[in-house]
Amino acid sequence: MANEDKAPETEATEQAEQTVAEEVTVEEQAATESDPLAEEATPELLSIAELMSQLEVAQADVAALKDQILRGQAETQNIRRRAEQDVEKAHKFGVEKFATEMLGVVDNLERAIEAAGDDEAVKPMREGVEMTLDMLIGGLAKFNVEQLNPEGEAFNPELHQAMSMVPAEGVAPNTVVAVMQKGYSLNGRLVRPAMVMVSKA
Repeated sequence: MANEDKAPETEATEQAEQTVAEEVTVEEQAATESDPLAEEATPELLSIAELMSQLEVAQADVAALKDQILRGQAETQNIRRRAEQDVEKAHKFGVEKFATEMLGVVDNLERAIEAAGDDEAVKPMREGVEMTLDMLIGGLAKFNVEQLNPEGEAFNPELHQAMSMVPAEGVAPNTVVAVMQKGYSLNGRLVRPAMVMVSKA
């Protein structure tokens, strides 16, 4: 009889131990199940870090491309500006060689007029030469070829070529007292310096 009373108690104890064991197993399973979630979160975090890294690289590439585009645009503008300047110079100074050749003709016509002097016998010829000279100088002036006749002006080595120094009373030193050959400029740029005689101190 006593053995029969102990049997239910033993069964109850075993059931209690089994219940506790099952609870422990459930807790372990819960803990085990929570770990994979943590492990799954780590790759997501890594992928975000990778995306951020890729974004930084892409932004750096975009910045480099923008810089290249800006440099290319600046270079294009510089090329365009230089081309415009070259065209402008070609328009301004394209006739320089022609003008230089024509200056010899002007010089010869001026010498012919000086040689004729006031001789009445050659007056009609001199007048014709003067008209031709005026037309030639006028034609050159239309292309901005200007004559430089600096007599009485201060000597300027950038525009004048001193052929000799001569004493001159009542004239300040370094003054052009005579012009042996007139100078010419084209659009403000010297084509030929004037050959002059300069007063000395």
